[in-house]
Amino acid sequence: MPKAPSISWLFCDIGGVLLTDGWNHRSRKLAAKHFGYDWAETEERHRLAFDAYELGKTTLDDYLGSVYFDRKRSFTRAAFRRFMLEQSRPLPDMLALVRRLKARHGLRIAVVSNEGRELNHYRIRKFKLNAMVDCFVSSSFVRLRKPDPEIFRLALDLTQAPRDQVVYIENTAMFAQLGESLGIRTILHKDCESTRAKLAELGLTG
Repeated sequence: MPKAPSISWLFCDIGGVLLTDGWNHRSRKLAAKHFGYDWAETEERHRLAFDAYELGKTTLDDYLGSVYFDRKRSFTRAAFRRFMLEQSRPLPDMLALVRRLKARHGLRIAVVSNEGRELNHYRIRKFKLNAMVDCFVSSSFVRLRKPDPEIFRLALDLTQAPRDQVVYIENTAMFAQLGESLGIRTILHKDCESTRAKLAELGLTG
């Protein structure tokens, strides 16, 4: 029986895998409560504006102006932006696991994520992701967004990673299924322990 190709690249998401989500439903509800504005109204505006921001077609200031500062507010744009950025938290167990895998197995790491440019830059710098990630295939950088399969094809082209040597860690079931459909071995991330066990089954102990 032929030996399976060794894994040389680890693709992973950021939000929900390495860090908490940057600006999710829960964070937006917290912001509405904290600043005292109507959540339902801004949520509809968010739905209309956020895709363009994640695709890098608008800036964070454009997004904030369209969604939250279309009228005079009792809070400043700077205070709101600071609150938004502060929603990002590390997931220490997963960050440590990925660092160990890189060191122990010589893996190269590529992030495939949907994130707006300013938020992505902040998270990369704040949590020093560029110290361990070799390639950032972020939606706002490449103007492609999951679930568009082209973002995965581009990640393979940019890294020149043979797809049979890639394992992808993703916490959203639809995106995990998309990776699988493209022939990329994919782990649907639920928690660090189960992901560690699934990586170990592939020979990646950490």
